[in-house]
Amino acid sequence: MSSPADPPLPKPDAFPKVYDPVGPESHWYDVWEGAGYFRPEINPEGEPYCIVIPPPNVTGSLHMGHAFEHSLIDATIRRKRMQGYAALWLPGTDHAGIATQNVVERQLAEEGLSRHDLGRASFLERVWAWKEKSGGEILTQMRRMGDSCDWSRERFTMDEDLSLAVRTVFVQLYEEGLIYRGERIINWCPRCHTAISDIEVDYDDVTGEMVEITYPWADGSPGGVTVATTRAETMLGDSAVAVNPSDERYATAVGRTVTLPLQDREIPIVADPAIDPEFGTGAVKVTPGHDPTDFEIGERHGLEIISIFDNDAVVNENGGAFCGQGRFEAREAVKSALEEAGLLVSVEQYVHSVGHCQRCSTQVEPIVSKQWFVKVRPLSDPALEAVLGGQTKFVPERWVKVFKDWLENIRDWCVSRQLWWGHRIPVWYCSECPEHVVSIEAPTQCAACGASELEQDPDVLDTWFSSALWPFSTLGWPKQTEDLNRFYPNAMLHTGFDIIFFWVARMMQMGIHFMGEVPFHDVAYHGLVRDAHGKKMSKSFGNVVDPLELAGKYSADALRFALVRAAFPGQDVPLAEEWVEGARNFINKLWNASRFVSINLDSMSLAEAAEGELPDDIASRWIMSRLGSTIDAVDSGFDKYNFAEAMRELHSFAWGDFCDWYIELSKEALADETRRRSAQRVLARVMSALLRLLHPVIPFVTEEIWHRMEGGGHVAVAEWPEGSGLIHDEDAESAMSVLTGIVTEIRTFRALAGMPPSAALGAAVRVNSPHVSREIKSLSSQLVGLARLSSLDVRGAEPADEDLAGSNVRLVTPGAEIYIAAGGGLDLGDLGAKLDKKIAELRADLTKVERKLANPEFINKAPEEVVAKERAKLAEHSESLGALEHLSASLSS
Repeated sequence: MSSPADPPLPKPDAFPKVYDPVGPESHWYDVWEGAGYFRPEINPEGEPYCIVIPPPNVTGSLHMGHAFEHSLIDATIRRKRMQGYAALWLPGTDHAGIATQNVVERQLAEEGLSRHDLGRASFLERVWAWKEKSGGEILTQMRRMGDSCDWSRERFTMDEDLSLAVRTVFVQLYEEGLIYRGERIINWCPRCHTAISDIEVDYDDVTGEMVEITYPWADGSPGGVTVATTRAETMLGDSAVAVNPSDERYATAVGRTVTLPLQDREIPIVADPAIDPEFGTGAVKVTPGHDPTDFEIGERHGLEIISIFDNDAVVNENGGAFCGQGRFEAREAVKSALEEAGLLVSVEQYVHSVGHCQRCSTQVEPIVSKQWFVKVRPLSDPALEAVLGGQTKFVPERWVKVFKDWLENIRDWCVSRQLWWGHRIPVWYCSECPEHVVSIEAPTQCAACGASELEQDPDVLDTWFSSALWPFSTLGWPKQTEDLNRFYPNAMLHTGFDIIFFWVARMMQMGIHFMGEVPFHDVAYHGLVRDAHGKKMSKSFGNVVDPLELAGKYSADALRFALVRAAFPGQDVPLAEEWVEGARNFINKLWNASRFVSINLDSMSLAEAAEGELPDDIASRWIMSRLGSTIDAVDSGFDKYNFAEAMRELHSFAWGDFCDWYIELSKEALADETRRRSAQRVLARVMSALLRLLHPVIPFVTEEIWHRMEGGGHVAVAEWPEGSGLIHDEDAESAMSVLTGIVTEIRTFRALAGMPPSAALGAAVRVNSPHVSREIKSLSSQLVGLARLSSLDVRGAEPADEDLAGSNVRLVTPGAEIYIAAGGGLDLGDLGAKLDKKIAELRADLTKVERKLANPEFINKAPEEVVAKERAKLAEHSESLGALEHLSASLSS
């Protein structure tokens, strides 16, 4: 790895006492990018490792979901870069057909215009102008967050090269018989005026109605059949009444005909297994033109398809007297007319699931329309086999079943959209004959009759069509480029589980079909970022948190660390601002520790200070052993995409082992000229490794510290530390575990006893293991300082001496017993009384909280945040009570 020239190492006095993230977070990104560190060419001999970004909409701005996902991707790619891989994070944006067109149409509306006033060509010019001026804001925001993308390879789904890929795929699938045009029932959005795919429909439970209507016998016989429906207005397009063939109530009715009320048409009664005998009366109206199930029933029975709505969901001429009424207006009018005719049996409230457009929340209208479809079964089977066979691994594995269930029940994909912004369908219709031409490039004449009058299909392709090609189209396909040969298949994909069908399944389908290989080896699914109480972030809830606002308040590093630290595979992240504040505190702790080490390295760089043989004292052996274990744990966490576990280990080591313990233990050696150089070696080696381990998650502060302590090169391209070369020293770790337990127990005792740090306190310690006892004795002076003792007597595991048996307080920690005598301001009688009082108060409080949480009324009716607060109080009280009872028992033992 190479790096540009760097200024000389700053002097220790140039290491400010307080870390200010503003400077580093506005400086280092340009340095990294200018040095070419984000390009895979920085490691020309490295194994290729590519991650493509889930392309955000060009209309979008950075939200917390982006910040979370990008933090995971960046941590992954930065580590691989440091491990010597030719690591590529390929960035880009999606043209977002409906969303982008809506933005520009709203602008036109403010000017009193519509897209039709401009015409298609002028409207598209307007969209491109908007895209160049305002689109891509999110990419600038990604830089602010430190995302190390290779911007020289940035892609947009409507770049010319990617458009060529889209047309090539469409034509090839058409020639293979996998794309066809046909009249099928589709989801229509009356507001967006376009077809939308099944997975672009959100289903919500709404309170509607169940309406029962009598359809009289067509032959004039008394009575008729009573049908049940949740959409009375669609009866205007009925073609039949259907019953289940096993429903004995209607055994004699099948084959007869009824008169369709208000329309005076005769329609048959058919038997079909799709009908649920338990729904309503067991007899349902069949409207093939406006219900997917009814459409299939109509196909099986050869029923007429009657469309009663236009593209605005207004009743058309097939609706007879109701023509011109909106669908909901017509619903009320139809019920009134039926009641007047004496055919309305009942209307009851009914909760049912209704589909809404994912983009604008308008209730979708199923209609029969001529659209372009992809036959997905031939594409889905290889994709499913690849996942079940382990060619692509899902993390967590539970998503394999979800993927399997969906692909086994998938319907053909409607890919045409009635929009102007997007990839226009590469099909041209001849004005002289019924033929059409499907071509990658615009044809000059009809292949059938030779006519030159050709008109291109006005529709565009579903946005997800181009996104499905993203892992290979971004690398140059259909051209056989060097990037395509090197970086396909991609190494892995980070993505949310919510787009497993929209995107992951379709990339698998297209990647295997056109490249012959899976698009990526691993797919790591992450959860959604929610608010502190686990509620979905939504503008309507008023709980949306702006990541840039938090980054401005606490630093981008702090936000990244808080998010990554919560990233268990596939689990949602309930984000509280206190987490980000806690991450900021961790960064400050790291800064202070780095400053201490820097000041004590006597102007040496980390590399210089680390040279030479390490000392053999117990503390040094322990911290190096812990470092090795931590590196292994971090590597394991990253490799399993369990970032939370990796960060837990790293945070514990950095804050606890290194800052709280080893730095304190090193101070005595640093003050001794004969031992100072040895202590510097250990501090430098641990500090260097720690900065490298933390860099993928908190890149700015680690680079700033590296620059101040190393002087040359950059941690962004420094070598990732290896844990395998560090000895796991069980003896040292067990001895230090006892020492830290002793100090912690004495500190806890002081706090609970209300003793100030300055109060004299003597202790005798009996250590169970002879080996550990010797090691603890060698650290007696450090132990005295850490526990703030006035005296210390360390003994082995020999039988209890009489002087220890007379001690007033006996504390127990794993591997050792601690004996403390009264004195130095310690009044044991007063302490015992205080403890008894505190224990009684805590038990009473704990009982109140337990009763409240055991009350179903409270759990079910209280706000989530109130319940969460009580549960936190329960845990806190329980922990405090245990500590007090432990101390009380030690006084009487």
